[in-house]
Amino acid sequence: MIRSRLLKSVRLHLTLWYTAAMVVVLALYASAVFAFVRSSVSSGLDARLRSEFQWPSEMLDKLPDGSIAPYDEVDNSSSPWLQVYSLDGALLYQTMLARLTPVPQGEALAAKADGQIVSIPDATPPVRVLSGQSRIGDQPVVIQVARSEGPMYQELTDLLLVLLLGLPLGVIAAGLGGFVLARRALAPVDRMAEHARLITAERLQDRLPVHNPDDELGRLATVFNDTLTRLESSFERMRRFTLDASHELRTPLTAIRTVGEVGLRGRRDEIAYREIIGSMLEEADRLSQLVDRLLTLSRADSPQSNLSADNVDLCELVRDVAAQLGVLAEEKQQTLTIELGAAPRWTGDELVLRQAVLNLVDNAIKYTPAGGHITVSLTETSAGVNIDVSDNGPGIPAELQSLIFDRFYRVDESRTSRNGTGLGLSIAKWAVEVNGGQLTLEKTNGVGSTFRITLPQESLAPSPVASFQ
Repeated sequence: MIRSRLLKSVRLHLTLWYTAAMVVVLALYASAVFAFVRSSVSSGLDARLRSEFQWPSEMLDKLPDGSIAPYDEVDNSSSPWLQVYSLDGALLYQTMLARLTPVPQGEALAAKADGQIVSIPDATPPVRVLSGQSRIGDQPVVIQVARSEGPMYQELTDLLLVLLLGLPLGVIAAGLGGFVLARRALAPVDRMAEHARLITAERLQDRLPVHNPDDELGRLATVFNDTLTRLESSFERMRRFTLDASHELRTPLTAIRTVGEVGLRGRRDEIAYREIIGSMLEEADRLSQLVDRLLTLSRADSPQSNLSADNVDLCELVRDVAAQLGVLAEEKQQTLTIELGAAPRWTGDELVLRQAVLNLVDNAIKYTPAGGHITVSLTETSAGVNIDVSDNGPGIPAELQSLIFDRFYRVDESRTSRNGTGLGLSIAKWAVEVNGGQLTLEKTNGVGSTFRITLPQESLAPSPVASFQ
């Protein structure tokens, strides 16, 4: 297990990649150094040959009998490898070194005398020979000088040995250095992993340490912390939603149970039983409505909502909603009017948008006192279409307006209805926003409330077409 984890370790992979890169770099560097030294040594050997080619003209002289001899006594131990030929190929002079170590093909090269440096690999060790025409005194001659390549090859062999021995040491040093660097570079990741391992659903408030927010690991930790923040918020909303939902579900269930228990305590007439059953049905209906709204909210929480693309007549939609809820307004002696300042068509999910308008009008009817006035208006602006639902009820305090779209939230007891669940505005907000619009609470003059649905201009249909999905 440990071996398998080690083989999959990013630290090991980084070390191997770093070592491989260093092997390539060191190999290229060693090759370049060897090539440079070889070229330099070879060029130096050629330069010495050309320098020694000038030695006979300065140190030798033509004697009266036509022979060639040095001006002064010459130390043979320091004399170069030298041979002097006449133009017809006769050997006129040679040093002691030339007599002791003859060069293969020497006479053939002297006969050619083209002034080129030639390497003779057949010799032991290999030698380089320079043959060219010159003059000693007034006599034209062929001068031939040579130097062994043995010292050059020995020097290159020593250099190659040093490079070959140094390369493994360099690779080992690079591997160890790469491992240390990788370990230090990934140490923050290990620390983040240890902290992340301790974060559970009960400790979502914990965050990863961010030592340097500007480097890659710091940005990674910041992104992870942002994810934890969103996750913590989601868990908190889920917890609050679960508590609120359980509380709201318990209320009608308790009412049904209580009414049923009271009805069973004694014998009653038909009218009393009808009242009891009617009360239980009212609570069951309230429970059914609450479940329906919770299912709608579960759809809102779904990452994917399958919306249709209907071509909707907004005027007709507003009229239908007003006609559907007009009966509830009449029961409270309220006036429900509509004002159609435009007749636009809109492309979106008609059922979902209708749900939003229904919830807003129903909310206005619930919280507007008896005899109040509710207005649903439709206007078109350069930004799009506005559907306003206004009432002349008690209004919403400014300090509470930011909370009214929260699930299960009710402003205060004066606006609490027995039939309310605190979900209507949350559902309406989702229904508008999922269609690309925006739901806002507009400022009023202190009387009533006005909720505005804004549908963007680009969602308006240019002309009536058949509905499609």
